[in-house]
Amino acid sequence: MIHLLFTGGTISMQRDPAAGGNVPSHGGEALVAFAPGLEAIAPYRIENWAKVPAAHLGPDRLWALRERVRAIMGSGEVRGIVITHGTDTIEETAYLLARTLPPDVPIAITGAVRTSSDEGWDGPRNLVDAASVAANPESGGRGAMVVFHGQILSGDTAVKTHATGLAAFSAPHAEPIGRIEAGRVVYHAPPRRDTPSLEPQGFGARVALVSLIIGDDGTLLDLARPEFDGVVVEAFGSGNMPPGAVPAVRRWLDEGKPVVLASRCVFGEVTPLYAFEGGGARTVAMGAIPAGPRSPSQARMELALALSAGVAYGGR
Repeated sequence: MIHLLFTGGTISMQRDPAAGGNVPSHGGEALVAFAPGLEAIAPYRIENWAKVPAAHLGPDRLWALRERVRAIMGSGEVRGIVITHGTDTIEETAYLLARTLPPDVPIAITGAVRTSSDEGWDGPRNLVDAASVAANPESGGRGAMVVFHGQILSGDTAVKTHATGLAAFSAPHAEPIGRIEAGRVVYHAPPRRDTPSLEPQGFGARVALVSLIIGDDGTLLDLARPEFDGVVVEAFGSGNMPPGAVPAVRRWLDEGKPVVLASRCVFGEVTPLYAFEGGGARTVAMGAIPAGPRSPSQARMELALALSAGVAYGGR
């Protein structure tokens, strides 16, 4: 049996003229009825956990969703889990589940970028594909995955890279781990053997994400510092920043608050090569931590989870 956990998002929406746009409308039963062929994949059960836009899922609700998924996994009643979710924050939810839950029971997270009011609605196909992944015996040990537009991405590498395109998700710092071809699940490699290393008891750490601009003088970094436990700085290129922002970064570090250095570039990582004032090499030498193969949003999740778990500076 697979467990279908519906949380809302565009896949659940239709256009409401009175509201002036798309709003959540369909529950799990309606979405299943829109997805012919689902019943042939595996027995399933439906849970309408929520019917909200992804932007409404804050830290508390994300943690509650994680705990619900953990309980379903621990019941021993299902071979896989499908989560329908708004695409705006799928990458945060997928990262959370991939980094804090064991990979034994596969979790296929999906959604849509078009609504049931639109021509070419992608929701039914994505739902059927996700169910195929969740039910497939080869999915065991792969943990949380994002299944979208025929691609299968590891949950800790999936990033929304197109706002409205059908192929909305990619893995800028990795590769897809598989695909769905005419209903058949094809994996490119065996499951990874590394297991989640973070075991927070909650998700209470507050981590800011500050994107730098040309000529930045650190004002936003200073304003955020009293309210947050750590910060991800979205810098230029391979980790460079305007000299005016450097003293603000130093003040975070002087207070013992971790600073993670990410890049605003979609591809590539922070590489501390430049030693001019504001260059990545000097900032890392001060104590900032390169984000590694993570987008800024993933780096923020990693640091928030690490701090919530009591790890001083996170990372892997």
